[in-house]
Amino acid sequence: MKAETLTDPICYHAEGPVWSEAWGGLRWVDMLDGDVMSLDSDGSIQRRHIDDIAAIVRPRRGGGAILGIERGFALEHPDGTITRLGDLWSGGDVRMNEGGCDPDGRFYCGTMAYDKRPGGGSLYRLDPTGEVTVVLEDVTISNGLDWSPDNSFAYYIDTMTFEVSIFDYDTERGLTGRRTFVEFDPDGGGPDGLVVDSDGGVWVALFGGNAVHRYGTEGELDEVIEVGARQVTACTFGGPDLDRLYITTSRENLEPDDDPLAGSLFTAMPGVKGLPVRAYAG
Repeated sequence: MKAETLTDPICYHAEGPVWSEAWGGLRWVDMLDGDVMSLDSDGSIQRRHIDDIAAIVRPRRGGGAILGIERGFALEHPDGTITRLGDLWSGGDVRMNEGGCDPDGRFYCGTMAYDKRPGGGSLYRLDPTGEVTVVLEDVTISNGLDWSPDNSFAYYIDTMTFEVSIFDYDTERGLTGRRTFVEFDPDGGGPDGLVVDSDGGVWVALFGGNAVHRYGTEGELDEVIEVGARQVTACTFGGPDLDRLYITTSRENLEPDDDPLAGSLFTAMPGVKGLPVRAYAG
């Protein structure tokens, strides 16, 4: 299957697509420019600057959004105003990168060092009360995170491990029992963002691999979507029936004439539906 190009290469480092009916469709981030992008129903694109870094955006149950910014979290209120919740660290060598919300409405965002040094990142959890907890340490590039349809498992990527990890999940204990779900050949690209479909399949974006792969619940590769840009960053299901896969790409560190579609938004109809996005309860 081949993905279709939906937009021009309008982003430098597009990431984190997410669909929510609450805000009228698709949003994603141009992460390193600090902008949140939105796709209107008429096909027009809107861009809103948030911070030096806009790492991730997810809806809030009461309206608005929760965001990961360079050194912490920010709340978008229903009227569009932004409240920054304060820096979680003081140095300028680490930034937020990617994450998601768990079935209990807690928001996770992981970090990475700008120089990508091993073990320079962590995975943070923001509870609805505003309490922040470090749930994983010594990660290098904290990336995709999503849950199984029955909420009993979570899938997580630290890109430089070249694997998708699987955790057991429950409300009280959180993420436990980490083990390998899928391993990747580094020559085929690094695993980046991921999303889980309604059948429990795990869709993984391959940065440097020109593709999104789907893995069944036992870790078997059963679908490949070819993408017309090398640096594939993330994917999500959207559309009124959640049957369309949206795919973001990056042109970070590329020359102007290299990989001409890099930074575009792509789409495909993979024949399976996604799950409604989990929202932050705070």
